[in-house]
Amino acid sequence: MQNNLPYHIDVGQLQVGMYVHLDLGWMDHPFSVSNFKLKDEEQISKIKKIGLKKLRYDPKRSDCEPLPLTEELPVAAQSAPAVIETKVVDSPSVTSEKKHISSKVERQAQLHQAIDENEKKFVVASDIARQITSKILIEPKKSIEQASLLVNDMVDTALMEGDVAIHALNGNTSSDKNFQHSLNVTVLALMMAKSIEMSREDIRLLGIAAIFHDIGEAEIADTVLTKKDTLTKSEQLHHEQHCEIGARMAQEVGLPVRVGKIILQHHEHADGTGYPRRLMADQTDPLARLVALADGFDNLCNPNNLALARTPYEALAHMYANLRSRFDESLLKHLIKILGIYPPGSIVRLSTGAYAIVISANPSKPLRPYVILHDPKINRETPQILDLREEPNINISGCIRANQLPPDVLRYLNPRNKVSYYMNEPLQKDESTPD
Repeated sequence: MQNNLPYHIDVGQLQVGMYVHLDLGWMDHPFSVSNFKLKDEEQISKIKKIGLKKLRYDPKRSDCEPLPLTEELPVAAQSAPAVIETKVVDSPSVTSEKKHISSKVERQAQLHQAIDENEKKFVVASDIARQITSKILIEPKKSIEQASLLVNDMVDTALMEGDVAIHALNGNTSSDKNFQHSLNVTVLALMMAKSIEMSREDIRLLGIAAIFHDIGEAEIADTVLTKKDTLTKSEQLHHEQHCEIGARMAQEVGLPVRVGKIILQHHEHADGTGYPRRLMADQTDPLARLVALADGFDNLCNPNNLALARTPYEALAHMYANLRSRFDESLLKHLIKILGIYPPGSIVRLSTGAYAIVISANPSKPLRPYVILHDPKINRETPQILDLREEPNINISGCIRANQLPPDVLRYLNPRNKVSYYMNEPLQKDESTPD
């Protein structure tokens, strides 16, 4: 491993001056942020009390190296007399089969643990996103501070060396009530930013603008915001005002000037058909074009009228086939790349005939994501998770809608009405990339 990449170390190797990443939800540790430089022994003591065995360390932002890892035998083991035992030895084939079964069980446990950790982080981020957008006018300073903490944490993840994956939330901890449009837009925008050459400050401004892009809706009538039918012309004109209102509010509460500009322009289209000022692509801020694309995708997947919702697969295909003129085409290709051919949240049918839900993309293998498998022989509370990279004989035959699932499969897979995204490391880091 290169010396400038973050990697996992034992907690016993910590010392003051190291920059560490706590891959836990904010409610699961006593610190105000998840990534920071260790300032004193008290912080190290607190980390050890959390119960983590290992954590990530970033050499580039650290002032020192980890302490040497010492592995000492327990005293009892050092002094215990040798004992000669006799036991029945399995045949090589039996031993191999036992190891294979044990490995598969351990692998499933690791995948479920990784998913649970992502769920916890998402729930915390969802709660923060809801608070900061609802209280931006009441407590502007506190809301902006909370937004900065959340966005900085997400930017650290997005800029992490190596792969970062988008995960669709489909576990037991979170639900549709945790869906936050602003959080989805932020995740998607930051993931696109990772694949584009952009300064850290621009990425941070992008995250702040994405979190607050719809604050102007605070002054739009609820009957318009929640209406499931097509808006009338007057209702549409009323709703379009939220861009200019949001830009004004951003100025009033002290957000950076550029953030206000992005909020103003997040519904402009590259072909000049957007609003409020019908600007062409080259007349808009590049960061506004990123937010516009993420916003457009999420609105297709999660509209007010769920009967009109497109699957993530359908949304991407529709945008590329029919809406390319509205968006920056190069950015649209980046979005397709980060979400994969079968975006997280998609319901798929496998070549075996089984149904599954895509929960995470494999950045290096877009055709072979992680899926939750429908298998009535396995408890639906802990379903089997397949990494299709490890299943060379299983392929995805195609994507389907939830209403096309047989009733028993629908109950088992229980797909979300609204697709929620979060980003983190892949469920398992690539150690090799075989086809």
